[in-house]
Amino acid sequence: MSEPTGIVQVGETPTTPTVEEHASSEKFSDFPLKSELVEALAEQGIVHPFPIQSLTLPVALTGQDIIGQAKTGTGKTLGFGLPLLHRLDTSTFGEKALPQALVVVPTRELAVQVARDLESAGKKLGARIVQIYGGRAFEPQIDALEAGCEVVVGTPGRMLDLMNRGILKLHQARTVVLDEADEMLDLGFLPDVETLLAATPGGRHTMLFSATMPGAVVAMARRYMKQPTHIRAQDPRDDSATVRAVTQAVYRAHAMNKVEMLARILQAEGRGLTIVFTRTKRTAARVADDLMDRGFAAASIHGDLGQGAREQALRAFRSGKVDVLVATDVAARGIDVEDVTHVINYQCPDDEKIYLHRIGRTGRAGKAGTAVSFVDWDDTHRWVMIDKALGFNAGEPIETYHTSDHLYSDLNIPTDVTGVLPRSKRTRAGLDAEKLEDVGETGKRTPRGGGRGGRDGGRGRRRRDGSRSRSGAERAGGEGGRRRRRRRTRGGKPTDH
Repeated sequence: MSEPTGIVQVGETPTTPTVEEHASSEKFSDFPLKSELVEALAEQGIVHPFPIQSLTLPVALTGQDIIGQAKTGTGKTLGFGLPLLHRLDTSTFGEKALPQALVVVPTRELAVQVARDLESAGKKLGARIVQIYGGRAFEPQIDALEAGCEVVVGTPGRMLDLMNRGILKLHQARTVVLDEADEMLDLGFLPDVETLLAATPGGRHTMLFSATMPGAVVAMARRYMKQPTHIRAQDPRDDSATVRAVTQAVYRAHAMNKVEMLARILQAEGRGLTIVFTRTKRTAARVADDLMDRGFAAASIHGDLGQGAREQALRAFRSGKVDVLVATDVAARGIDVEDVTHVINYQCPDDEKIYLHRIGRTGRAGKAGTAVSFVDWDDTHRWVMIDKALGFNAGEPIETYHTSDHLYSDLNIPTDVTGVLPRSKRTRAGLDAEKLEDVGETGKRTPRGGGRGGRDGGRGRRRRDGSRSRSGAERAGGEGGRRRRRRRTRGGKPTDH
């Protein structure tokens, strides 16, 4: 009789190419790229392209429209970034220069990541990259556009707002990139994207990249692209929908036992940076608080946090001050952090697309990773659909608790760990060690309270991520925390006294 297990896919260990294999493989210097780009990449230790880059560069460098399709985490950013930077006209660089290229992405986090990658690759060119997205003050973005730039990276809503104000001028944007187009479809951004495309020159060079290709995205490509070349990069040995270097496990877990299981998984051997995904904002904040109470260096990122707090958490995660990031799906796109070894679905994703986007945060750039999913009893039907769609054919997940032996053997967890991280292993600086910047947020939500509301004096409990829970007065008086106004009545009618 075989031992019980929750493993549905065993990840293959990535092989490190030998010197001889490297010598015979393609290099970025083999492509007709500007020398400044090749040198900037070499300084970062980036010499050999990934498959999607090798296939994209020869076509994109000629100005041919491209539809690029590859799994999440396979290097799409440089696939479009290098042709975009190569085709910039450096003779027009200068004060008041108008954007020559536009990169449209679905989320703020992805905008920051793409802009950072473009800045690193184009630093020797002197190209100026401006980030345009909501949640930050308008003024710095307006000043940057008016000072002149070569590339604009941002989200559709803020771009459209600045374009309608006459500040973002796109009539010289001869290269347009639509990144993660399927996510923009899911978020309802396609009408805004089409408006932006209509404002660019007719002879533009358009590149569309996406992990999946829904019908609406294909229809948009047909309208706005000229005879695009469809490029799909896939390892011939890998016919699965997920990256084969990721070991995937799924467990049926009780809601009251999930934190106990999570605390033990976070003490697995070889665990590095970890992202924990939840479906709701409240769950993300609560799980991060519970983990910090147990001694883990954790931070949360979700829609109720202001942009400054979200960026603080991401910076702390990238720098290693915290090693556990609890996030809602708002962060599923755009978090491209090295050495993310584990992704944990604390709540089951709604469908296989969200599942793929979540676990795509690990096993990136040829590295191995582990993805663990908790499935509540009520979510079993969701997992069964995901299981069938991705071809695992594992059926319903195995019932698992923090005392289950297979949990420890599946994930290389020492059998003597508890639900609390030993003090000797609490070596991370924590979220408070990362400065919270004032980004001039728009629509910032600030807690309001008044009066006395129990032990916390009506102020609400301060969470470790800087936000506050609702105070007693706020719970009694509604969202604004305002007191109910009492009115005197006599015989059921209000009186003036």
